[in-house]
Amino acid sequence: MQDAIEAFEVSHRYGDRLALDKLSLAITAKSIVGLLGPNGSGKSTFFRLLSTLVPIQEGVIRICGKDVSKELADIRKLIGVVFQSPSLDRKLTSFENIAFQGALLGVRGSKLQRKISELSKLFRIDEHLHTRIEKLSGGLKRRVELVKGLLHDPQLLLLDEPSTGLDPTSRLELWQAIERLRREHGTTVLLTTHLIDEADKCDRVAILDEGRLAAWDSPENLRIQTGQTVLQVVADRPEEVLPWMESHLSVRGTQVGNSLRFILNDRNIALTDLYRELSERCSSVTIGRPSLEDVFIAKTGKAFESPTINSKAK
Repeated sequence: MQDAIEAFEVSHRYGDRLALDKLSLAITAKSIVGLLGPNGSGKSTFFRLLSTLVPIQEGVIRICGKDVSKELADIRKLIGVVFQSPSLDRKLTSFENIAFQGALLGVRGSKLQRKISELSKLFRIDEHLHTRIEKLSGGLKRRVELVKGLLHDPQLLLLDEPSTGLDPTSRLELWQAIERLRREHGTTVLLTTHLIDEADKCDRVAILDEGRLAAWDSPENLRIQTGQTVLQVVADRPEEVLPWMESHLSVRGTQVGNSLRFILNDRNIALTDLYRELSERCSSVTIGRPSLEDVFIAKTGKAFESPTINSKAK
């Protein structure tokens, strides 16, 4: 099966700042892939390159086998793009917004009517086609955006921070729609995100840090590779507890505020004595499996600084 996206040593600069540093990866067709990273990681720059908003400076990107630098017109027929910032006219109905996008894409007449009917049922907005955008919820607006981006049957759908501003219910409905799109239409989906739980739902995750690819695999494999157990403690004086625990566990810890995290690989490590000591030094102790946040910490040596769910990420 041909890869949907192939990137070879892609670098990009904004003046003196290196936003992407020799990024290389291949994304399989019909997969859902997340670009995970904090602000400044390079994910938005890579998204702009894929969506043809900015020219490629160094390296090669191919989409469905076509060179983005040499076959721009063909590439734009293959991709659908839903940006983080809304692109809907609030005073028009959902149908009017979608039909206007169809005119821009050259989709008209019976084909436009068929696609609107098909996609509005897929994303469950058929009962809201004649409602003005200003009266729709955030989740419904996002689904209207998806319909707009899919009118021309793109092979690749690019989503920039799709959950920004959505409540938990709307986020769940949006994700269900994305999975149906892949399952029923075979569309490849690539999304940028700063949300750990959202990246965890993807088939594969590319973790970016300061323009470099820090990790690339399925979420489950990344967790397995990172370690078997995560020990997290919260202390009033973490700077005093950290060196004692590092000595006791023989592993480096990571401090984020008053929280200390340790990734342990030995399933048989004895924690009884440690608990006794920690009960006098710490206010809470938790043990669990590694998360993608732990993967980021392990790969980069620093904490993953993620905004809250409803804040806007750049």
